[in-house]
Amino acid sequence: MDYIVRSLYLLTVFLIFSTFRGPWMQPAESANILAIETIAGKSHWNFFSSVLRSLTDKGHHVTVFTPITEGNRENYTEIDTSGDLPKKREIGLTDMMKVFGDPIKTLWFGPGIARSYCDIIHGNERLKDILEGFVHTDFDVILIEPVWLDCMSYVATKLNLPMIYLVPQSMVTFLEYSYLGHVPNPASVSNFMADHGVPKTFVQRFTNTALLSYSLLTFSCFEFLLKYREPKPYDVLRPVRPSVMFVNSHYITEASRPFFSNFVSVGGIHLNAVQNIPNDILEFIENSPHGVIYFTFGSVVSMSTLPDHIQNAFKEAFAQVPLRVLWKYEGEMKDKPINVMTSKWFPQRDILMHPNVKLFISHGGISGVYEAVDAGVPVLGFPLFYDQPRNIDNLVEAGMGISMDLLTLQKDELLTNILELINNEKYMKNAKIVSDRFKDRPMSPAESVVYWTEYVIRHKGAPHLKSHAFNLTWYQYFLLDVIFVIFIFISFVIFIIYKLFKTIYYYFLKYSQTIKPKLQ
Repeated sequence: MDYIVRSLYLLTVFLIFSTFRGPWMQPAESANILAIETIAGKSHWNFFSSVLRSLTDKGHHVTVFTPITEGNRENYTEIDTSGDLPKKREIGLTDMMKVFGDPIKTLWFGPGIARSYCDIIHGNERLKDILEGFVHTDFDVILIEPVWLDCMSYVATKLNLPMIYLVPQSMVTFLEYSYLGHVPNPASVSNFMADHGVPKTFVQRFTNTALLSYSLLTFSCFEFLLKYREPKPYDVLRPVRPSVMFVNSHYITEASRPFFSNFVSVGGIHLNAVQNIPNDILEFIENSPHGVIYFTFGSVVSMSTLPDHIQNAFKEAFAQVPLRVLWKYEGEMKDKPINVMTSKWFPQRDILMHPNVKLFISHGGISGVYEAVDAGVPVLGFPLFYDQPRNIDNLVEAGMGISMDLLTLQKDELLTNILELINNEKYMKNAKIVSDRFKDRPMSPAESVVYWTEYVIRHKGAPHLKSHAFNLTWYQYFLLDVIFVIFIFISFVIFIIYKLFKTIYYYFLKYSQTIKPKLQ
């Protein structure tokens, strides 16, 4: 009898909640999503594909233009663009540093590269058919990785769709005005390409301000020249601003700073469940009584192209540490230390999660940074370009890493820093603290992606999330009109005061000249 009463009670409660639940509790209908990956880089695609998988896993259908194919699956259809976009492959260190090592040069030629990407993407025949209405589509929202110039919003404008930006790294500070209608304060927010996580000194604040000003001026000039001297069809329409931005960011790996409501941090969304490590690598790790160091510079820089003196510094230092070393290295290595295993590929995520891994030597790519943070492993960083110096400096600020300059590397300094990181318990302790903070979230990155994508669809593009700054001109945003009026007002007041004192002085002189003869 009690069982029947309890069952009736639970059924009643269920029916009440089913009847009165709000729209936020309603299961979202399957949405039809168009996605466009604009850059053929593995790290970019790891982030982009993870966002898409979180949506397909929830029953939404995704059609994606992608240069890196995985094969169609349930709710997922690919359109291969691998023949269009140039791929980011392993490049020699010297060539890489010549091209991307100087932020000033990168900011100068970056818009030109972005323009070429815009031309390639909009030249795709399948995309043209969709935009011109030759192919019937019924999309609800579009997901795009933006390039440096605002050309991809043309797709959303033509299709009259709400748009979501997917940014595979931390927020690109010098593009925030275009993306979010906000210019970050250089006194407290480091530029995306700065070599510091937070501007702490006058010199850093000064250079940070100069870099931001230079980047804003450079992009404004390029956009003006490209749009008005060589206009393209995607320059004509007024751009649609993103309803929401999914950014590969987190306050653990980026200093706290102001953001708008439509900025959603999903840092670490690419972190999949840990898989089994291949037997030969697993035996190498578990048979190391003192632990293991994992060493890689990611998928872009070819490790075998490091100059001989740099490779020798690593070999000599590794030969003197009691730990074993997993070194991602292409080809055969000469004079390889006996405690080193090399391979052109390692299951990085799974290795870092192994408890016997004591140190991660990295270039500071954001994907690897999150994997180290999630695993709670100290980092010895050799940042090379782009956002890597800032990424590594944020780990240094968190007390879980040390940063070094690869081009001036010396064996003794390298050995000292390795021993400091593995022997000083504070680094491992801080790494575990950072890891705990990183994992402490109200919802997972995948859940955030699903919720906000459905939110944008439910609320017809969620225009209320967009900044009012987009309704202002540039001089209104920077309050130049207000400053001008204040300047005019102050000038007028000063002029009145001047005239008043001048008049008083005139009458005083006249009075003194009148009274002087009488006194005599």
